[in-house]
Amino acid sequence: MAETPHAGIDIVRSFLAESGMGGSIAEVRAVMNAPASVNAAPDGVHVSVEELAGRPVEWLQPQGASRDRVVLYLHGGGYCAGSLDSHRGIGGRLALEAKTAVVMLDYRLAPEDPFPAAVDDAVAAYRALLALGIAGLSIAIAGDSAGGGLTMSTALALRAAGDPLPAALAVLSPWVDLTQTSDAYDRLSEVDPMCSAAGLTEMATAYLGNADPKQELASPRFADLTGLPPLRIDVGTEEVLLDDATGLADAATAAGVETTVVVWPQMIHVFQAFPGELVPESDQSIHDIGVFLSSHLG
Repeated sequence: MAETPHAGIDIVRSFLAESGMGGSIAEVRAVMNAPASVNAAPDGVHVSVEELAGRPVEWLQPQGASRDRVVLYLHGGGYCAGSLDSHRGIGGRLALEAKTAVVMLDYRLAPEDPFPAAVDDAVAAYRALLALGIAGLSIAIAGDSAGGGLTMSTALALRAAGDPLPAALAVLSPWVDLTQTSDAYDRLSEVDPMCSAAGLTEMATAYLGNADPKQELASPRFADLTGLPPLRIDVGTEEVLLDDATGLADAATAAGVETTVVVWPQMIHVFQAFPGELVPESDQSIHDIGVFLSSHLG
């Protein structure tokens, strides 16, 4: 029996088909920087614009939440696009569900600032939180798409340097293999309305230049993940990064990492960014991720 179409996802697909979101870096930047992409924080979340380790950040704090426990959030956009404006909504919703302050980092983007600038910025921001007196066990790191890959790379860089590790990691539709060679690109290219092998390869080239795409801080899918903190992975069945997510889950589990992977039927890339009125799974996933992170924060 054929699966009943998801009415909300069909509406999102129509919007994406007209948006240019799956196009070149210039087109993706135009879409994500457009006034229509500027997200307000949800009601009940206070926004404070500050700096952390020399980079702009926004603190998104639910009423009554202190800065003693915090989620460092790393936005998506293929390492070449995305901003505080484009991801304020998802960060604020996560803050409400986790009942925890979220600090959203405006890390440097390629091609102007190629690899490892994004990793360096995320590591520096995490260390700045430690310097504020927040314990590692009271910090979690989360991110979507490239920000999910950056979440993993940041944890690996911290582990290598001997820094205190965060309490937990959460990644949404993570891009963790910058080679674009998984079977999902063949299986799912016709159903993914947002990502393609060609588009991601353009972004990977802009980000990496001549660097090896298989090195662990670029493609943490290939890293030894031993010793990393508890990890939650959310991904949709209709996105070409499905194998990135499940492959990451397999690698983490094999390395002894406490791993939760949730594969959402009929969902597309970073479906959590779309309104819950259209896509109820969006709100459910954000809620579940918030509970996961809050339960691990000391």
